[in-house]
This record gives sequence, C-alpha cells and structure tokens, in this order.
Amino acid sequence: MNKRITATRLSLTFGALLAAMAAGACGSSPTTPTTPASTAPTLTQIQTQIFDPGCATCHTDVGRTPSAGLNLKAGSAFAQLVGVSSVALPGAVRVIAGNANSSYLVQKLEGAAGIVGLRMPRNGPPYLTDAQVKMIRDWITAGALNN
Repeated sequence: MNKRITATRLSLTFGALLAAMAAGACGSSPTTPTTPASTAPTLTQIQTQIFDPGCATCHTDVGRTPSAGLNLKAGSAFAQLVGVSSVALPGAVRVIAGNANSSYLVQKLEGAAGIVGLRMPRNGPPYLTDAQVKMIRDWITAGALNN
C-alpha cells in the first residue's frame, strides 16, 4: 500500500511538472514586453496624435512627393508601413507587426545606430516624446493592426 501511495504522488508531481512546463512554453516570457491588442493604441490614435500634426508635413503626397517615398497621410499610412521595405535601407522593413525593435520606423524615431540619414523627425529636435514613441512601439508590438 505504501508503494502505491508513493507511486501515485510521484505520478501527480510529474504531471504537475509537465503541466507547468507546457504552460510556460505556451505563454510569453516575463522578459518579453507585450501589449495586449485590447489596450494597445490604435492606428487611428497614432494618426491623429502623431502622424497628422508632425510626420505628414513631409511624408505626404499632397502637393509633393512624400519624403523617402513614405506617405503617412490618413488612409495611406497602414499600407505604406506594415510589411513594407524601406526605400533608404535595403533589407529593412518599416513596420514588422509584433516586433517593434526590428521595425525601421522605430529605429528612425529613436536614432538607432545603422539608420540611413537622420533621426526622425528630420527637422527635430524636438523629436517625438518618449510617450509618443512608446505609443508607436505598443501599436507595433500588439500586431500593428489597421484600426
């Protein structure tokens, strides 16, 4: 009887260990920042708060050729950003949905090493605030939805 109880306890302990390992493998790492799509900023918010007042003065096709071939006016920004290769840096993608660090847009806004040209906005400072860059990062991390 004692051997049976020990075997049952061992079986339960092993089962709990497997379940914990499976849950950890399926979840996100605690060191990986994530922003749930339900709480992430929307593209519409970014458009009205960041792109329209600041970026679209140079990145528009209204009366000009958009700087770097990037048109950030309302209705065009999503198609011009998500999954689109950079004109300035071959191999770079403007926005990689779910990956803000590798998105060239974020690199340009933060002035990362290896960008082509200047940190954006080009006529800065003032550059975007940390909160504005975080807003864009959070949108990208949550999947860069067209919302």
